[in-house]
Amino acid sequence: MIEADSKTAHEYPGAAGPRGREVRSDCWIGVEPTASGGFELEVSSTVEPYYGLAIRELVLEGAAKLGLEHARIRVEDGGAYPFALMARLEAAVKRTGHSIGGAWMPEQHPDARTSSARDRRRRSRLYLPGDQPKLFVNAGLHRPDGVILDLEDSVAPSDKDAARVVVRNALHAVDFMGAERMVRINQGELGLEDLRELVPHGGVHLVLLPKVEDPEEVRTVDRLLSELGDEQIALMPILESARGVLAAQAIAAASGRNVALTIGLEDYTADLGIAKTDAGSESLWARSMVVHAARAAGLQAIDSVYSDFADEVGLLASVREAKSIGFEGKGCIHPRQIAVVHDGFAPEAIEVEKACRIVRAFRAAEAEGRGVVSLGTKMIDPPVVKRALATVALAIDCGQLARDWEETE
Repeated sequence: MIEADSKTAHEYPGAAGPRGREVRSDCWIGVEPTASGGFELEVSSTVEPYYGLAIRELVLEGAAKLGLEHARIRVEDGGAYPFALMARLEAAVKRTGHSIGGAWMPEQHPDARTSSARDRRRRSRLYLPGDQPKLFVNAGLHRPDGVILDLEDSVAPSDKDAARVVVRNALHAVDFMGAERMVRINQGELGLEDLRELVPHGGVHLVLLPKVEDPEEVRTVDRLLSELGDEQIALMPILESARGVLAAQAIAAASGRNVALTIGLEDYTADLGIAKTDAGSESLWARSMVVHAARAAGLQAIDSVYSDFADEVGLLASVREAKSIGFEGKGCIHPRQIAVVHDGFAPEAIEVEKACRIVRAFRAAEAEGRGVVSLGTKMIDPPVVKRALATVALAIDCGQLARDWEETE
């Protein structure tokens, strides 16, 4: 049981994390550096009988690595994972103004040492607020193509410093089960500071750039990533204003790191002073601009989120409409949306059947050394073959076709 402490959060020079009996898989830590006396550590935890001793040892180890020699530390734990516990400790110490001598880092997950393929599937990307580590650990179970640890809109200005440390540790340590590891940084200098904190520790596959209106914003991030020694991190600019949409083509072509272009409709419609509707007629032109700019630059076009996570019928209709105008993916604000999004972007059975016939005709023409592909009495143009190959590849990824389908036909 977490007991009340006589010294409140406001009386600690540094404190971080949520506090209260309802906290789960997270913790609150207060820190007061002292002139002498070593460490006075007070811990209360909902998992005290099982992990109380381990929590105390970890906190003392982390405090030493952060350069603290003497301090009073209060921990109110609701079952936080070590990466979150240590992130809260580090944020609390930094908020005291104490000069950090180092950092405790969790063991690096193997996926955090990998890079991401430019053309990988990005049908779904699941947004996770960067200051809520309780949502991170099981996110991969829902099988999104990507997880976005968000440092921008979902994090209050007063908590951005603490969220940055939580996200850094999570990207380093959490098993996202093969999902692409994405982070949405803040705008401007605050976003650059996000990158300075995150990139040196690894684990970032892709960075989303919010509210981009000028290609120079993309180039600035590109240069900083190179200065930080990373040439693998990909970028996905988000267009969220009239200026951004009008500059879509230049923004899409601004960096070789760009792999996708997306749009944020909540901010876009607010910028225009109009209501966002389920039908989407008010944003069709802008979304088409994003698709054309992405295609012209060789990027994936990714649609905005569908804000009503309880409306699965509406979501499916939205996904199919997005697919019909050229989008390849959509944002998700809740895990229950992921399967619906994947179903919506999966090819129809009749599409798969037709694509298989075209691919078989293409393979036969190749084997016979013919430069012309025909299916029955119809000639098949190269763009049609290319689209059929893409449909077959997507059907395989979606489990609609076996990888050896040609051998079993």
